[in-house]
Amino acid sequence: MKNIGSLSHSKWDCKYHIVWIPKYRKKKLFGAIRKQLVDVLKKLAGQKESTIIEGRLMPDHVHMLIAIPPKYSVAQVVGFLKGKSAVYIAREIANNRKVKGYGFWARGYFASTVGADEKIIRAYIQHQEKEDIRQSQLDLF
Repeated sequence: MKNIGSLSHSKWDCKYHIVWIPKYRKKKLFGAIRKQLVDVLKKLAGQKESTIIEGRLMPDHVHMLIAIPPKYSVAQVVGFLKGKSAVYIAREIANNRKVKGYGFWARGYFASTVGADEKIIRAYIQHQEKEDIRQSQLDLF
């Protein structure tokens, strides 16, 4: 049976495929913080009663399958994740206490609802690294 979420007056199963990038797709900066950022994103999602079901931090983008309760909009949760993680990156990793975190993530993001295709989306996210490597090898020719 599916994992059905529950609020005081509703049952829900709202999952989204979300992708966003760091500004200018800065691979070096993003590569240095990948391991710490996993825990930060999970904690932040929990603050909005959301659960990251599947996720990958690629060298140049964040890719995740996330369950968001219907009382929050997708834009609200993604904005919260991007904003608070940017502040964390600026303060804890870059050791710059005065920086507010602006400018780390690009402004937009991709969001798609996940219905019956959840298994396909999960497999896509899990194999994203292999596919990126394969595509980069094809681009050489």
